[in-house]
Amino acid sequence: MPRSSDLPDCFYQNQPILISPSRPTPKHSLYLSNLDDQKFLRFSIKYLYLFRKSTSLDVLKYSLSRVLVDYYPLAGRLRTSSEDEQKLEIDCNGEGAVFAEAFMDCTADDFLEVSSRPNRSWRKLLYRIEAHSFLDIPPLIVQVTSLRCGGMILCTAINHCLCDGIGTSQFLHAWAHITAKPNGDLPIAPFHSRHVLKPRNPPQIPFDHPGFTRIAPSKDLNLNQYLQSQPLVPTSLTFTPSHILELKRHCTPSLKCTTFEALASHTWRSWVKALDLSPSLHVKLLFSVNVRKRLKPEIPQGYYGNGFVLGCAESTVKEVVSGNLHSGVKLVQQAKSALTDDNVKSMIDLLEDKTVKTDLSATLVISQWSKLGLEDLDFGEGKPLQMGPLLSDIYCLFLPVIGDFDATRVLLSVPECAVDKFEYYMKDLSDRDDYDVGNGYEGEDNGLMI
Repeated sequence: MPRSSDLPDCFYQNQPILISPSRPTPKHSLYLSNLDDQKFLRFSIKYLYLFRKSTSLDVLKYSLSRVLVDYYPLAGRLRTSSEDEQKLEIDCNGEGAVFAEAFMDCTADDFLEVSSRPNRSWRKLLYRIEAHSFLDIPPLIVQVTSLRCGGMILCTAINHCLCDGIGTSQFLHAWAHITAKPNGDLPIAPFHSRHVLKPRNPPQIPFDHPGFTRIAPSKDLNLNQYLQSQPLVPTSLTFTPSHILELKRHCTPSLKCTTFEALASHTWRSWVKALDLSPSLHVKLLFSVNVRKRLKPEIPQGYYGNGFVLGCAESTVKEVVSGNLHSGVKLVQQAKSALTDDNVKSMIDLLEDKTVKTDLSATLVISQWSKLGLEDLDFGEGKPLQMGPLLSDIYCLFLPVIGDFDATRVLLSVPECAVDKFEYYMKDLSDRDDYDVGNGYEGEDNGLMI
């Protein structure tokens, strides 16, 4: 493999095939909740797994056909609802998931050498479907790329309208379980119905929901559009338990906080500072919060649809920059505690109005992939050497670290002109409020891995 971080080409001996459920499955339309069919979620979650030893392709295809009996909506197709052209539903027609086989002339160790952060060449590891619209893309696409060393790279694209992070992990573990133990029962039976999250009629919206807006953002203040227009560079930093403990010390003893709360606050502040924004600009931090157990009654076990909402912390640039970790953590905690049963139901009712959109205008979005068990996937030949997203973008991911359950890898793409500053602030765990950037702003090496 060349020294460049770009991967060699994939070779496809055969055209991709459709894997249908191995037995007849129910044919019907599956209602999607207001949390499922938000425009904000109309994309596929793309995972990449690197395994030292490959699993037989025939075994993987057969086990996929079996697990699709239980998860049959993933073998269907998205379509517009016949009752409301602005709502989506799943046509559970058993058409099948796309399965592609490829070969790449490199080894697992070659890939590990360049795997600290994604690059554009990784896109070839997932078969690209030529489609006119989002609705034409099958909800589940799989590519297994065999490597010269006998290992494999497994990439999946799972439509976010059908599953959230917990749901995708549940499905992938079910597939792996059937592959490794073909005679065993699924560890968790899937719960399909989305009516548990149906809005009330008439809607009841007694709460403010700052994570949403009906107003098209001003172009002058649309930071999101600016970021999308810039050359973006992926940044990746691994926080070990000792780094996280150092962050938490800035909050104790007056404020106890979780790893997520400390790291989310630190990342938001570093991002805001690195972008050199106007002090008066109002900025937001949106982060995923699982509400399966927050609702009354609780969402049933096995629910694999979108069971999360976005918590919203907000402040001005000046307050974020001049504040400390303690103040940032308090904003995150307040945003989480606001998400009561009544608040979430109000949010679901609000989303009946299709002019309401997630406010991304001056916002950092954080999605937590750690603590979901994604890194424990085992098809019978061992757990992965590497797990992460296929691509990096302006949404921030908190990723698991293989071999260290309590560590977190922060992955985020930022404008090329802000990379050095962002990494500098992220690596500075001192919680100073005088981050004036000089020429070079060289901080001491604290062991954070990039």
